[in-house]
Amino acid sequence: MKYEIKSFIAKAEFIAAVHARVPRGRVGQYFGASLDKVWQFLRRNPGLRTDGHNFFLYHHVGCDAQFLSIDFGVQVVRSFEQQEDVCCVTTPAGEAVMALHRGSYDKLPAAHTAIHDWCRDNNRIIGDFSWEVYGDWNNDTSKLETTVVYLLR
Repeated sequence: MKYEIKSFIAKAEFIAAVHARVPRGRVGQYFGASLDKVWQFLRRNPGLRTDGHNFFLYHHVGCDAQFLSIDFGVQVVRSFEQQEDVCCVTTPAGEAVMALHRGSYDKLPAAHTAIHDWCRDNNRIIGDFSWEVYGDWNNDTSKLETTVVYLLR
C-alpha cells in the first residue's frame, strides 16, 4: 500500500486514558481492557466526549527493547480530574507528519514504516511521541481508517 505523508502542526488535545506498559508486539492483547475502563468512565461522565475517537499515544522516551509505554484513550472535550485508573492526558503539540491508513488493523504497521521511510529520506528526526487515531468502526475492514502521526524534533 502506498501512503501519502503529510506534514502539519499538531495541536494539543485532551484524551481520557489509561496508561500501560505493554510488551512489544502485544498491543492487540492489551488495549481492550484499558479502553473498557475509559469507556466505562465516559459513560459515568456525560459531556466529556462528543465525537472523539479511540486514541493510542505512544511514549518513545523511557521505552526499552522489550516494552512500550502507551496511553490508551478516547478524545474528550476538556480536562478533568483523575478517577481510578483514568486520567486526563494532554497530547503533545508541534511539527508532525501523518499517514492515513485505510484497511484492516493487521496492515497498520505499513503506515508506520512509510512514515519512518519518509523521515529517513527527508532527513527528519522522529520525536518523543507518536499516536494512532482510530476512525469509526465498520464491519467491512476495507473501510476502516486510522490516522498515524509522529511528532518530529
